[in-house]
Amino acid sequence: MSPYAPPAAAAAAARVASPAKALLGAPSSSRPSRFPNVSMSVSSSPRAPTLAAAAGGSGAAAAAPSLLAADPGHREAVLLAARAAMGNCLGETRLDLAVPGLRLAAKGKIGSSERPLVLGAKVRDVYESGEHLVLVTTDRQSAFDRVLASIPFKGQVLNETSLWWFNQTRHITPNAVVSSPDKNVTIAKRCTVFPVEFVVRGFVTGSTDTSLWTVYNNGVRNYCGNALPDGMVKNQKLSANILTPTTKAADHDVPVTPDEIIKSGLMSKEDFDEAGSKALSLFAYGQLATKQVALENGLILVDTKYEFGKTADGTIVLIDEVHTPDSSRYWIANSYEDRFKSGLEPENVDKEFLRLWFKNNCNPYEDAVLPEAPEELVCELAWRYIFLFETITNAKFEIPDTREPIHERILRNIAQALRNL
Repeated sequence: MSPYAPPAAAAAAARVASPAKALLGAPSSSRPSRFPNVSMSVSSSPRAPTLAAAAGGSGAAAAAPSLLAADPGHREAVLLAARAAMGNCLGETRLDLAVPGLRLAAKGKIGSSERPLVLGAKVRDVYESGEHLVLVTTDRQSAFDRVLASIPFKGQVLNETSLWWFNQTRHITPNAVVSSPDKNVTIAKRCTVFPVEFVVRGFVTGSTDTSLWTVYNNGVRNYCGNALPDGMVKNQKLSANILTPTTKAADHDVPVTPDEIIKSGLMSKEDFDEAGSKALSLFAYGQLATKQVALENGLILVDTKYEFGKTADGTIVLIDEVHTPDSSRYWIANSYEDRFKSGLEPENVDKEFLRLWFKNNCNPYEDAVLPEAPEELVCELAWRYIFLFETITNAKFEIPDTREPIHERILRNIAQALRNL
């Protein structure tokens, strides 16, 4: 158990249970949005022809019918729309060339020397405008510190999912969000970003070099200050959630202990304790919320990462993204136990199956050129992102109108928003 777990973690979890149930169980039309520019509706469309399910992936051998295929007509329509949008993904932006006063601060992955200046993310293009940051969430898909593919609708899904969670977690911590003038854009307050990612884990799992299962399987029994017992197996639930912080060295994540963070001067003890406590409370809330979204369609929040910054007045705020398929791992709850007992991988609602495909078909850490991600898997991931958004928010995802190029739409909406700030 992490020494930085808040002593009242159980009580905090109990306190958030009731609000989560009330918020998540209500119809979408009855929940006022803090972000009126984020549409939560979808227009009706004819059913699409049946598309083949994605090959491979950890959920392909489920013993029971998968919840991911519970509404085949809707799934097929999304897969068809994703195929049609493959050529209209948002790979990158250069809004600074067209919007006066907008300066490109970061594109894609951000090195450690830049992290004190901006909100960092692998899939976001970040611009500065006075005291604000403009974060554009692209459709880029990253893992292994590389960009693997572009996923249709991904940027919109991530942005809208984060906005929803930011709104739901304000009782735990303030955040940096100011507004959302476009489906792919968030305007945020500028702040000093702590050079530490707060990774919280509830299970022993993962496939990357820094994942808990990888290091545990290699014999590590004390990870980031957390003592781990012998005899655990992959995908097993931990006896308590743990905090495993990471920092950046060049272009990859490095696990660190709380003592190392404090002794190296990356954060003060007071700031780390506060941010670590917030991270564990956010994760406990997320676990309860995703379990209660629908009792028959429950999700398991397996692990996630949080980032925090400090505003000019000294307030620690939540930044970046929250509980998205990129920052979090989700499993389908009703099949987890049977699959775990059978030695099968859980049904995931995140990018793990795409990570596994690349690990099986190349060396994603060392190969200079990666193979192209199969279109079928790219579209399947688009569907899983949308499935997760709709399951959590109890709202329909709005497939964007592709008649207007995404970049032009974003440019128009940001220019107008900045004029109104």
